[in-house]
Amino acid sequence: MTDPAGSGGQPGTPRNQVPDAVLRSVGFLAFFDRFGTPPMLVVLADRTELSLGQAVQLVAAYALLYAVGQPLWGLFSDRFGRMAVLRTALVGVLLGALASTLFSSYLPLLLARSFTGLMAGALYPTLLTILGDTRTGIERARGLSDLQIYSSLGTTIATLATGTLAALVDWRLVFALPALGCLVLLVYLRGAGTGRPAGRGGMRLGHAFSPSALGIYGLAVLEGAVLMGILTYIVPALQHAGVGVSLAGVLAAGFGIGVILGARLMRRLVHRFTRTQLIGIGGSVLVAAFLVSSLWQVPAALTATALLIGVSNAVLHSSMQGWATDIAPQARATSVSLFAGSLFLGSSLYNFLTAGLADNRQYGTIFLLGLIASVLLTAAATTGHAAWKRTHS
Repeated sequence: MTDPAGSGGQPGTPRNQVPDAVLRSVGFLAFFDRFGTPPMLVVLADRTELSLGQAVQLVAAYALLYAVGQPLWGLFSDRFGRMAVLRTALVGVLLGALASTLFSSYLPLLLARSFTGLMAGALYPTLLTILGDTRTGIERARGLSDLQIYSSLGTTIATLATGTLAALVDWRLVFALPALGCLVLLVYLRGAGTGRPAGRGGMRLGHAFSPSALGIYGLAVLEGAVLMGILTYIVPALQHAGVGVSLAGVLAAGFGIGVILGARLMRRLVHRFTRTQLIGIGGSVLVAAFLVSSLWQVPAALTATALLIGVSNAVLHSSMQGWATDIAPQARATSVSLFAGSLFLGSSLYNFLTAGLADNRQYGTIFLLGLIASVLLTAAATTGHAAWKRTHS
């Protein structure tokens, strides 16, 4: 039986002298920053010079630059070490977040959020690479599950709080908080080493571009569209249905609750099902999520969609992450970064392509497209992993 993480790690590698709590805090910060903007999109459009479509494009630009930077971050991580990249990214997010508080017009904000996305792109993939370097099998699956719990807490708190903070205090506070978090984490990382020693990255690069690796990157684009791109619209859709901004944040936070519940469930599922089966299970949950919201755009249906997307994230996405850490162990940082970049590329493309639909409040169409994409993703990922497993057994 195959566990979700597979094998191929290096259990003897030291954990870079960084406490697990710090690594999990980085995961929390990365997802708070990523999901802090969507709940305040309507407020941002009301209190700045932006339209709702332009506010959506801030999220899309963040995701696009997150994706574009992935090949470089992966190469830098394999060449210079994990902790060097982690520190650089934290400094960059700090500067980008501060810059985001200084402007209220479209172009400067777009540039500030794009830079922040570029730097934030190194955070979570580096954590995944560290787990891939230091853990194997079920231990790695549990590590991924724990990391997902903390990242989902970041998502949940961002979804619960940022819309209310923007409405009652100031939208700039939402961008300032990650800057403060980066500063605290940089202090804790002062004594850490460089991570995995630099290797001959050029000799390993080809492994990250094998046909199997390219296939999983393609799946990640589709996964990013349905798991992250559509999630951007939950709060605006709730507000369009007549829900206040604070309550909309509470209801949309069902995503984070779903991730936490799904992560706990995943600890049991890994002992009973193969990774291929888990991908199918998680994908089926995702299909159910979008079936509900494509039929009804009412608060109960949208809340159920957020919850089910969270459960699918814990089961489907953690299984896909585990596959990504196994796909090219000789160039793990590069392949994991390309996987994450593809994920955010899919998210960005979906947001750019559907920003016009959001401007016209056509949320039913947005969720219907998600339903179609989730069916395609489930079928392709399940059959693709089964085929890959047969050739790598």
